[in-house]
Amino acid sequence: MTSPSRLTPVSVPKMPVQLNTIRDNKGALNKRKRLGRGPSSGKGKTSGRGHKGQKARSGNGAPRPGFVGGQTPLFKAFPKRGFTNVHQRQYTALNLGRLQRWIDLGRLDPAQPITVQELVSSNCVHGTKEGIRLLAGEAHLLRTPVDIRVAQASSQAIERIEAIGGSIQCVYHNSLGLRAILKPNKFFRQPKQALPTKRRDIEYYSDSKHRGYLVSAQSGSTAAPSSTASS
Repeated sequence: MTSPSRLTPVSVPKMPVQLNTIRDNKGALNKRKRLGRGPSSGKGKTSGRGHKGQKARSGNGAPRPGFVGGQTPLFKAFPKRGFTNVHQRQYTALNLGRLQRWIDLGRLDPAQPITVQELVSSNCVHGTKEGIRLLAGEAHLLRTPVDIRVAQASSQAIERIEAIGGSIQCVYHNSLGLRAILKPNKFFRQPKQALPTKRRDIEYYSDSKHRGYLVSAQSGSTAAPSSTASS
């Protein structure tokens, strides 16, 4: 219990508390600034806005970005070059040197097929939107034969992997199939991996130069996208 010495003393009000004596504490409210009520108020005529100018107009706000007072803005004065390809696929780059470092650290098992699932779960790549593209950066560091399956690979990366006795296969995944591989717990039933539908994708994955997985399908055998690691 609180000791009597620590209790805050209650002062007796100077006047009786009644409905006509109740008012706010001093400084709790500020008087509204009344504009345009004559010169004696100090805010008459121009209401504190001064004479003319952009800030004196009604409905005035901050000018939009790029507005330079009505003259031709810079983004209109200079010509434009190029365009943004909205159909371009955003692949996550992976160099061969980083792949070898992950194998040396024991975070990737070269005895098992390395797919996008193993690369993302081991943080060799920090997530991917549309797949992984294998590049030949620090290719001289790669010395362990691997069986790797990615979305795309450069010609130098393919040559280096096959030169040391490894194998590579480029496999297509759409957004739904890739999400099912990376987050299987989000699906009650795993969806079937879709085949490419665009001509450029069909031509890419049907070319043996790119080590596409559709090459074996064209030769008569059934080829499905190898996505998950073998248990």
